[in-house]
Amino acid sequence: MTEKTLTRMDLSEAVFREVGLSRNESAELVENILTHLSDALVAGEQVKISSFGTFSVRDKAARVGRNPKTGQEVPIKPRRVLTFRPSHLMKDRVAEGNKR
Repeated sequence: MTEKTLTRMDLSEAVFREVGLSRNESAELVENILTHLSDALVAGEQVKISSFGTFSVRDKAARVGRNPKTGQEVPIKPRRVLTFRPSHLMKDRVAEGNKR
């Protein structure tokens, strides 16, 4: 399986080809969408994209971890983490892709 990364440029190029906006307008549209999504997540909101999945922010409590090499206990500070839960349709599409 070859590793390919989908970038902002790839997204804006797809918008340019599919929608017909100029390259600059397409890049601006993609940038605005990503900014809007990230702003909502920073504010603690859930971002649900139908047929794709749900992004949410979760607060994790402080805990004691362990260094796997030395076994020494290390305190882990409380933090916020981003989680993604794919929709059933997305799970099915990915599973179908594995069968090829």
